[in-house]
Amino acid sequence: MTSLVIAEHDNATLKGATLNTVTAAVQCGGEVHVLVAGANAGAAAAAAAQIAGVSKVLHADSDALAHGLAENMSAQILALASNYSHILFAATASGKNIAPRLAAKLDVGQISDVTKVDSPDTFERPIYAGNAIAIVQSTDPIKVITVRTTGFDPAAASGGTAAIEAVAAVAASDKSTYMGSEIAKNDRPELTAAKIIVAGGRALGSSEKFMEILMPLADKLGAAIGASRAAVDAGYSPNDWQVGQTGKIVAPQLYIAVGISGAIQHLAGMKDSKVIVAINKDPEAPIFSVADYGLEADLFVAVPELVAAL
Repeated sequence: MTSLVIAEHDNATLKGATLNTVTAAVQCGGEVHVLVAGANAGAAAAAAAQIAGVSKVLHADSDALAHGLAENMSAQILALASNYSHILFAATASGKNIAPRLAAKLDVGQISDVTKVDSPDTFERPIYAGNAIAIVQSTDPIKVITVRTTGFDPAAASGGTAAIEAVAAVAASDKSTYMGSEIAKNDRPELTAAKIIVAGGRALGSSEKFMEILMPLADKLGAAIGASRAAVDAGYSPNDWQVGQTGKIVAPQLYIAVGISGAIQHLAGMKDSKVIVAINKDPEAPIFSVADYGLEADLFVAVPELVAAL
């Protein structure tokens, strides 16, 4: 029984989600291999070989794999799939794009958003916006799994001595072509990897107030900035700041919710945070039910005072 983890990388460095996915793979039992598929991605493959718990790194190198197009990636993984009992992806935009294609080609059921491995064939995953946990048992010969990274500690990025094996790259698909990317520039930590997040809700009232109130606090703490869906829909913040069931799933060391009522959709994305601080003037706000520390106050007064105290 051997598991294959599909590494996420930028052809030079591995993304942190890969380390959490390796931890899940180790818990499935047996050996753990990592596939690094890209173009001139030798540095990423070398980094994968250093991960504790990994016994082999498969390196597929081709221009067709440079940008992680789902059609090419799924074909590459399909060519290797028969050697593995479990194939694991991080439950990110990339993993969610590739895994369903692979599962369909293998004619197996995908097991999504796994937060716990009970045994090699039994897994736990949240349903109903995280209000219930489903225990899923699979009899498929190959388990295709996406891993909710907040449910697993990252594997150690160093200390491993895995061998790197080159594998033949598949031919490029003619079904899609990479045209270009517009990458949002952000000097702050990536939201899903940040240790501290300051998030704002609709109560901030405008995009100007959103920035005016939250930015100084985030700057003081070296934090990433998040937003509720209501704040994003109102145009107060960019879409990629959204935290929640339809946004990003986060679990930082500290999550400060400012003017967020705490709808189920939002709580599903952040309730696994280690420490939650809520600032809201509504004593009945649902956010207080999950908060470790709650401050019933006017955010326009409390947050500047907090910044001054820091």
